[in-house]
Amino acid sequence: MALGTLKIVFTAEDLARVRIAPRPDPMWEMVLSLHLLQARGGGTAMAIWRRQVRDILAETGLLTQVRGMLIPLAPAGPYFPDFLTPAEAQSGLDHGVKALVETPRRRIRHELGLLQTYYGLPPGLEDLARGNARAIRDLGRVACGYIQAAFAPHLQQMEHTLGRERSALARHLADDGVEQMLDHLPPMIRWRPPVLEADYPARAAQNSREIHLRGRGLTLIPSYFCRVTPVALVDQGLPPVLVYPARRWTPAAAGNDPLVELLGRTRAETLRCIAATPGCTTTELARRTGSSLANASKHAQVLRQAGLITSIRQVNLMLHQATALGTELVRAQPPDEPRARL
Repeated sequence: MALGTLKIVFTAEDLARVRIAPRPDPMWEMVLSLHLLQARGGGTAMAIWRRQVRDILAETGLLTQVRGMLIPLAPAGPYFPDFLTPAEAQSGLDHGVKALVETPRRRIRHELGLLQTYYGLPPGLEDLARGNARAIRDLGRVACGYIQAAFAPHLQQMEHTLGRERSALARHLADDGVEQMLDHLPPMIRWRPPVLEADYPARAAQNSREIHLRGRGLTLIPSYFCRVTPVALVDQGLPPVLVYPARRWTPAAAGNDPLVELLGRTRAETLRCIAATPGCTTTELARRTGSSLANASKHAQVLRQAGLITSIRQVNLMLHQATALGTELVRAQPPDEPRARL
């Protein structure tokens, strides 16, 4: 695939309206995982994932429908319909699928017309292009089933990777401001004020594209299945987003980390987060360790009962701090420095 350049032009108002997606976006992950499913290479782990997904889809009876409907809708190239990635999905899978099924038929016809100019229109999409109500409902059902199949083998790793990435962004934003956060995005994205430049899929290497935010701000969406270049919506009338490859955080191996052997990976990471950031909240722990809020609270409770941390409530926040014992335990068993690779 040829690479061009995406240029996102900011105003001062836009800098004040940059936000980080609070959770994984299931519809963007669906489309980008479909791209990986169609690709080759990626090593043994990716080959295993592809086989696992195909096996699950075959067992659930969805393989034929995914091949006939979803894959033609999301080709691994410079265009796929924007209606596949509704903004409502940032509130969760149910919201995203509901928005997908309720897409106006006129919009479906228009965006499938754009798809046809790039790739032609496969026979399996003709009913959808006509706005057939049953075809639209089938699309929502197949999308939901595919998401469950595709995410299942990597769900824990997805949560960990995206939690670490969101935490890194939030830390730069809180400590240094929005421009420093933009300057610390992965290397295929470059902050050259007032423009954020990114490598971008294009039909020809000299192609470039500009998005003028004009006060609407930008939502940054780290993605687990986005592996090469960032992606943006084609329709500039929609809320602007930049979906980009989250950095792959490689934690220290458990066999080389006595604290992990003693407490378990997530609990050890929880203790280290608290020791490094006195006053760390439960929400921040969840983000930094890739855990759910409930699990982060449970891990903190166990550490508190073991005398390794203390916790105090301020209004509606629970603030955690390592005890002398917890601090000494962390200092005695420093982790290997995590390596972020793209």
